[in-house]
Amino acid sequence: MSFGQQGGPQSQWDPWTPHSQQPWNDGADETPDWAALAEASETRNKRRRLLFIGGGALATVAIGAAVAVAVVSANDDNSASNNPASGIPGTGNVPGQTTGPAPSFESTSAPPPLDPKDFISSKSKDTAPLGAQILFPGTQVTVSGTTTVYKKGATDDTKSCSAVTRGGLPKILTANDCTRFMRVSYAKGGIATTIGVAVFDTAAQATKVKSQVDTNDDIIRSLSGKGIKDFCTAAVCLSTSNSYGRYAYFTITGFTSGKDMTEKDTDAYQVSDNLEDFTFTQIRRRGETQASAAANE
Repeated sequence: MSFGQQGGPQSQWDPWTPHSQQPWNDGADETPDWAALAEASETRNKRRRLLFIGGGALATVAIGAAVAVAVVSANDDNSASNNPASGIPGTGNVPGQTTGPAPSFESTSAPPPLDPKDFISSKSKDTAPLGAQILFPGTQVTVSGTTTVYKKGATDDTKSCSAVTRGGLPKILTANDCTRFMRVSYAKGGIATTIGVAVFDTAAQATKVKSQVDTNDDIIRSLSGKGIKDFCTAAVCLSTSNSYGRYAYFTITGFTSGKDMTEKDTDAYQVSDNLEDFTFTQIRRRGETQASAAANE
């Protein structure tokens, strides 16, 4: 939208403006409009007063600055005349100054944060309640950041570590004093995984077990039940092993149809990876919970 003018307003006569013309009425009366002249004069007087007031403020600021400079200069002159440099005592004669050693203060710092892994690395510190249902609660697992869900099947908890393992694993667990073995199974779309967690008194024992296991022969027994069919009883399956703290953990993954697993079965490999990561997370969370509780005591 634009605005325009057709022609423009006529100029009014201004007695203070040279060559301006005074307007006249259409009638024969040529008497000046004294009311209009008085109003114009009052308007100009107001503008002048405003200009004078503004100018006065600027002048006041300038005068104030000049006075401040003069005061500072006077103080500098007085300081120089009243306090000659020769009259200032040397550093060795300043009253109250001491030449002894500076006072020392004991340094303080916050204690380092508690390491969650310390609480799951030995039986003496890992004292929270433990069990298959405690370590693997709920009825399903959802992979973080996805909509992938694995339904939980049966759980098992035993002190006979050799009874739920196969190949050379029973001997390895027994030689390293395994005290407990927990199992839980999960399934999705015809693929099932059993997780096994062996418990030891120290992290060194769990680490040794991990180094001795051959996942081709030393495996855990799959656990069926609660909606999960038998799997990995005769077919070729994928087996993994690892350790964290005083826990050695294992997985075995295969098809509930009994089909052998091959390297082309990437979906089954993904299930194994996801549930192995989940097991590590659950063990680590156990340490974090106990570390947090100890820090708040």
